[in-house]
Amino acid sequence: MSPGNVADALLRRWYVVVVALLLTAAGAYHVVRPAPRYTGSAVVVLEPPVTRNQPNQLTNLQPPLAVVSYAVIQQLRSPAGTEELRAAGVRGSYRLVPRNSGTSATPRYLIPSLQVQSQASGADAAVAAVRRVIGVYTRHVDQLQSAQGVPAGSRITASVLTSPSAARVRGDKSRGLVGMALLGAAAGVLGALWFDRIVRGRRRVAPGRHAGPVPVPH
Repeated sequence: MSPGNVADALLRRWYVVVVALLLTAAGAYHVVRPAPRYTGSAVVVLEPPVTRNQPNQLTNLQPPLAVVSYAVIQQLRSPAGTEELRAAGVRGSYRLVPRNSGTSATPRYLIPSLQVQSQASGADAAVAAVRRVIGVYTRHVDQLQSAQGVPAGSRITASVLTSPSAARVRGDKSRGLVGMALLGAAAGVLGALWFDRIVRGRRRVAPGRHAGPVPVPH
């Protein structure tokens, strides 16, 4: 199809292009004025027991604290853990990110810390979701030690290293507008060409479909 044929099709189906432009304008409005989103975040670290009179087998080198933490994280990432978090009131998207604060030579997950993130439409909701995730994480750490029969005075504790806080998510509006413009232009051109092809194809078929019976010669 030559550029002239494309231009003729766009002129014939100008209303399709107008609809695409209106949809693009609506999408651009949401890019310029997006619904507010907030990300809540906190860092939790596992700490060994203070007393040495009653050793805790979970604080030995096999396994280290980070492995205990990662085992709990894997439980919370499982389908059962997802259902447990949902039952605890965690809504929306959230992330459990094991942190590595060592050097390039430090093995992964050696530092027993966890970054908890949650996104919500409000700052209070994002912070509340982070607190609920921390509560479930702490409960799992306690349950793991209860199953091992660890005395209360020798237990690993989960401490909040950075208090839960929320920050508003601010995207790149210029990139969003450029992407929306490209998407709208492509949708308008392809939609007009596709609709024009369908209409012209039906018009070519219509005369034969509605023609009268062919006379039979005697």
